[in-house]
Amino acid sequence: MEKENKTLMTDFYELTMAQTYFEEGDPNEQLYFDIFFRKNPFDGGYAVSGGLEEIIDYIKNFHFSEEDIEYLRSLGTFKEEFLEYLKNLKFKGDVYAVEDGTAIFPNEPAITVKADALTAQLLETALLTAFNHGTLVTTAAKRITKEADGIPVMEFGARRARGIDSAIEASKHAYIGGCAGTSNTYAGKKYGIPVLGTMAHSLVTKNEDEYEAFLGYAKANPNNCVFLVDTYDTLRSGIPNAIRVANDYLKPNGYKLKGIRIDSGDLAYLSKEARKMLDEAGYPDATICLSNGLDEYTIRDLREQGACIDSIGAGDNIAASKERVGGVYKLVAVEEDGKVKPRIKVSNDAAKTITPGYKKVYRIYDKKTGYALGDVVALADEIIPTEEYTLVHPTEPWKKTTVKDYTVRPLQVPIFQDGELVYEQPTLKERQAYCEKEYQSLYPEVTRIKKPHEYYVDLTDKLRELKQELIMLHTKPKEEKPKEKVKK
Repeated sequence: MEKENKTLMTDFYELTMAQTYFEEGDPNEQLYFDIFFRKNPFDGGYAVSGGLEEIIDYIKNFHFSEEDIEYLRSLGTFKEEFLEYLKNLKFKGDVYAVEDGTAIFPNEPAITVKADALTAQLLETALLTAFNHGTLVTTAAKRITKEADGIPVMEFGARRARGIDSAIEASKHAYIGGCAGTSNTYAGKKYGIPVLGTMAHSLVTKNEDEYEAFLGYAKANPNNCVFLVDTYDTLRSGIPNAIRVANDYLKPNGYKLKGIRIDSGDLAYLSKEARKMLDEAGYPDATICLSNGLDEYTIRDLREQGACIDSIGAGDNIAASKERVGGVYKLVAVEEDGKVKPRIKVSNDAAKTITPGYKKVYRIYDKKTGYALGDVVALADEIIPTEEYTLVHPTEPWKKTTVKDYTVRPLQVPIFQDGELVYEQPTLKERQAYCEKEYQSLYPEVTRIKKPHEYYVDLTDKLRELKQELIMLHTKPKEEKPKEKVKK
């Protein structure tokens, strides 16, 4: 079965702009675009990059089919010469990107695309979709799993995700971010993620008799008995009935009560009482799973209050977070006469004035501790000193720190070169391990969930001067030129 072609998953204005490039200029002119974001999600101190696998897949399969061309023709907007050009359009450019699971920070390029004007423009929507979603879910999962502090977190977000494909990809990103498994069976099949789950309230309410419902579940699933105990009354009905089924059926037949799940009420209090009841009944190995819209703040509070938790089910706040990454795709340079010329977008809002030029990002690590000290954004032809460097806050230059005895690592790696895929995707397990290693390289002050320390993202002197020069160039008053008649 032929793979579905998703090249038209682009905003309509990308196509009208592409036709403009085709009509008015050189469609083969090389443009450079950066993908970056301006503010950490969750008011946090970091984000975790995601979505690279989807980006690779989209670019590998980028082409306009006959069916696509016919649809575009039917819109009556595009000229035949342009449509003929699209028929043979393939990605022939370069992509550099940070790998999935990399800790990233505002205003540094996570992905850089160099391609002909038409192709580079048409990629924007799909690349941002993949980056924004992947980064949001991976970051959310990392924040939640770290507050769980070793307690396994199961991703239960499929029914809350924004569509079927979104749910499947969210399960993958959540696993990279540290989740132990997923409730999404398709994601388990596709990606090899452990699949986990218990039961729903409907199994109990359908039967009405909670004991009989638990007994039926035990007979059907004797090796996986985790009972949802909060349908009617957790302490006076749910847990006693779970214990009765364990005594009446599971234990006599050589099976074990695997555990219980509590999905409502005061989870700290109920879990502590549940632990006492299970222990007194002779089931100290029965686990307690807590769920019900848990986020990193609630999980931290539950742990501080001494809740008895063996596992956590988290859904909404991983797969369907109300936060956003806000990644953007901005033109930063063009090639003219064989030279790379920087471009800038200037805004009255300083945060929206982009950093121009074809750039690279480097991370500086303390040799003694292994912690990341800061990132440096440099022009592509610059070399970062290896003996001493002064990190300067990009908007508050009086904030600076000089570092010595450090190592420098380029963050972006080549993904495509001259249209060919040169990157070998790590396994999902390897990406999860890499993500954890990245997290551990950040100071705890940066990763704390409330009022984190601001991580340094510096510009080299040369880049800072270039940015200021272009800002001045494009904001100074210009002399009015005599109006010319527009040629028809």
